[in-house]
Amino acid sequence: MSGSKTPGAGSPSGKSVKLSFGTNKTPGNGKSKEKLDRFIPTRSAMDFDSANYTLSKENRAGSEGQSPPKEDYQKALAASLSVNDSSRILAFKQKAPAAPEGYENSLKALYNQNLAPTVAKKQFRHVPTTQERILDAPELMDDYYLNLLDWGSQNLIAVALGKSVYLWNATSGTVEELCTVPNEGDYISSLRWGSDGNYLAVGTSDAKVQIWDASRQKQVRELCGHTNRVSCVSWNGSILSSGSRDSTIANWDVRKRRDEACVARLTVHEQEVCGIAWSLCGQQLASGGNDNMLAIHDASFRLVNKVQAHTAAVKALAWCPYQSNLLATGGGTADRHVRFWNTHTCAMLSQIDTGSQVCALQWNPHERELLSSHGYSKNQLCLWKYPSLVKVAEMTGHQGRVLHMATSPDGGSVVTAGADETLRFWKPFGEAPAAKDADGKLLGAAPGGPLAAGSAAGFGGLRSIR
Repeated sequence: MSGSKTPGAGSPSGKSVKLSFGTNKTPGNGKSKEKLDRFIPTRSAMDFDSANYTLSKENRAGSEGQSPPKEDYQKALAASLSVNDSSRILAFKQKAPAAPEGYENSLKALYNQNLAPTVAKKQFRHVPTTQERILDAPELMDDYYLNLLDWGSQNLIAVALGKSVYLWNATSGTVEELCTVPNEGDYISSLRWGSDGNYLAVGTSDAKVQIWDASRQKQVRELCGHTNRVSCVSWNGSILSSGSRDSTIANWDVRKRRDEACVARLTVHEQEVCGIAWSLCGQQLASGGNDNMLAIHDASFRLVNKVQAHTAAVKALAWCPYQSNLLATGGGTADRHVRFWNTHTCAMLSQIDTGSQVCALQWNPHERELLSSHGYSKNQLCLWKYPSLVKVAEMTGHQGRVLHMATSPDGGSVVTAGADETLRFWKPFGEAPAAKDADGKLLGAAPGGPLAAGSAAGFGGLRSIR
């Protein structure tokens, strides 16, 4: 019978077993073979004779075993013919051959025309840590709450020494006495240049605010309205704001008559107002007091926010030159922190413990850096990178706390006034990246500077500012 099998011992049931001889393939793993591309060998690196010999030897060894004498003979023959058993049958190179010298791909311009211009990587900037020049400043008051130093746009440095205000010309190195308070026991408690560098606001210990024309050395206004010393002043166009120990902030419009000049009086603080600064855009007024309070007002003198995050007096205030709503503040001995604020929301963005009393702050106009001056206990200057708050450099030299700080009109130099009765000039910020002409001279700056004046007058010449 075709396709059947007689029952036997292998089929106890007695039934016939049908055997199927179909065309089904042997079961596999269920995966289809992946189609792979072939390798392209480098023929110049191949040894065809050695490869043929190796393949034929393997085939012969697989079909029949060789006796030891024959194996010895094969080895001797291979050695005499200089055949290397380790020769590669197929050789590949990983690196493509180099193009001929001077070859230019015609598609290079097509694929490179939309690429953005490459920016050269900025080199590390060296920060000098020693002062460039020192001037004696006798009778400079050692009072943390006063503001006795400023550098105007006409390259004149104003400094208050006891009862008098002196102007030091950073171009020529000459010194002039601008004014002196007449009453015994009175002193200059604050000063600030206007934006044009011609008018100087001076606050006194007898609660007066004076405005002086520096070019004519003449007092043009006197504003009365405080009941105690005027510790800080700040300009915003024709508006002059003054903070006093009577805890009030008076805002004066210098264009109006004397009895109408005070356009707003702010009473947000409970103790002496020791720090005040208008933003560079003129839209916000920041003030700090001995009550550890920071207050923000808008241009209409409406209180926007007030916050008490510092644990000591807030004197150091500095508005960022490249972000109008970024404000840096520094606290006194019990606080030691520099804090950064978004003044639109009054949110604290970051903070850092400097380890010392923060007396003054100045932003670098060329880089994202902040310079801080300190009192107890190290009397140092620190340069911080923002926003990482990494310390870039630390400068020492003052023998007393560094109470005041101001930046030159070109943004390259900084002058500091310390309780050791000295003025010291530093170069922490460097020159503006695009502020040089073909001759290498600074554009927009005064023809001289602290260094030029130092070379003209000589370090052994004018040693005292008085």
